[in-house]
Amino acid sequence: MAGDKKLFCEINPFCYAVSTYKEILKRYIKDFFGNEKFSKTINKDKLPNLVWSHSVNMIKRAKGVNLTHQQNKAVNIGLAGEKINGMIIHPGEVFSFWKTVGNTTKRRGYKEGRIIERNKLIAGIGGGLCNLSNTIHILVLHSPLKVTEFHMHSDALAPDEGKRVPFSAGTSVCYNYIDYRFKNTTDQDVQLLVWCEGEVLHAELRSERDFPYSYEITEENHHFKKEGSKYYRVSEIYREITDKSSGELKDKELILNNHSEVMYDYALIPKDQIRE
Repeated sequence: MAGDKKLFCEINPFCYAVSTYKEILKRYIKDFFGNEKFSKTINKDKLPNLVWSHSVNMIKRAKGVNLTHQQNKAVNIGLAGEKINGMIIHPGEVFSFWKTVGNTTKRRGYKEGRIIERNKLIAGIGGGLCNLSNTIHILVLHSPLKVTEFHMHSDALAPDEGKRVPFSAGTSVCYNYIDYRFKNTTDQDVQLLVWCEGEVLHAELRSERDFPYSYEITEENHHFKKEGSKYYRVSEIYREITDKSSGELKDKELILNNHSEVMYDYALIPKDQIRE
C-alpha cells in the first residue's frame, strides 16, 4: 500500500546517513548565499544589565535513566558552553547555536549521550545538548529578542523533578540543519553567559540597558492523556508581557500548544495528572 512506503532515510542506517549529510550540505549552501550576519564576538566582561538568568541540574537520577549518559551529557554541555560563554550579539545580528558550537565530534572531546533519532531515544556522540539550547531558549523568551529558528521535541523525556517548570525541555538541535537561532532586534548589544558548576548549568542573558517590559512564562491546563497505546503531556504555554513602569499586562501570547509524547516509563506518570 502507498501509505506503507518508506522514506529514503528510513530504508537503512546508510540511507539515513546520506539523508543527514544532504541536509547538512543544504544548510551550508543556504547560509553561504544568505544575507544574515551571525554573531562572532566573544567578550567575557559582563554587560551591566541582567535580563534573565536560569540554572538547571544537568544530571537526572531516576528509574530507567542511564547515569553514564547523563554524566556524559554534562561533559558535552561544558564543552559547548565554553564556545558560547561571553557571546555578544550586536543589533541586527543572529545567534546560531551550531555556528557558535561547531560539530560535536569524538575527536573534539564529545561523549556518547542521549539523543532523539526518528522519535526514539538512542545513544549518540554529543548527546544532551538540547538541554543547553533549551536553557538559551528560556533566556530569550524572557526578552524582546526574536526567535528565528526553533524546533520542538518532546518535553516529556524523563519524569519531572519537583515542581513542573514550563519549557524545562523541548528545544531540539542536531548538527547543523536543526538549529536554534535568534535575532537581536533591539538597539543595544546583548550577551550570553554560560558556565557549569558541578552538576549545575548556569546561564545569563545580559544587556547594556534595562528593557521596558518584563516577560513571564506560564502554563495552563497541564495534564497527561492516553491516546491509543501512548501517553502524551498536554498543556498550553503562554508568555505574558508586562510594562515595568505601569505594571500593566500588555500581551498574553500562546507560544506553544504542547502535545508531547511521553518517552519514559508510563508507570512513573503521576496518577493524579492523568485525564481520560
